[in-house]
Amino acid sequence: MTKKHSGRCACGAVTFEFDTDPDFIAVCHCLDCKKASGGEAATWFGVPADDFTLTGKPSSAFGYVADSGQTLDRNFCPICSARLYTSNLGSFPGLVFVQLGSLDDPGGITPKLEMFVKRRLPWVTPLNLPQFEGMPS
Repeated sequence: MTKKHSGRCACGAVTFEFDTDPDFIAVCHCLDCKKASGGEAATWFGVPADDFTLTGKPSSAFGYVADSGQTLDRNFCPICSARLYTSNLGSFPGLVFVQLGSLDDPGGITPKLEMFVKRRLPWVTPLNLPQFEGMPS
């Protein structure tokens, strides 16, 4: 049975789906997210790992140690290299963090906060959302 939300890489080889309506949706300006996204920030959200299902080809993972010292896997398509989600986060066991841009229909998922705004570049206008200098507690 098809789940409520679906996503894919740029070439369509790696696909995934989940039912959870995310409630922690962040625009993150940390240095790790900037490097991983290639942009000024990354927008992502968490879903329970037991609800996240790969439905196409398997993704490839790059193991990484974040500035926090915690480990994680950045998952991407082995064909087109599009980044899709992060898994195996040492500080958030049991969650997968999905990149908003990888969704087939991201329109219904709206950021709830901005974090690591101490790293936001001066030319970026803050969103009208709660602002956190670092990781929200």
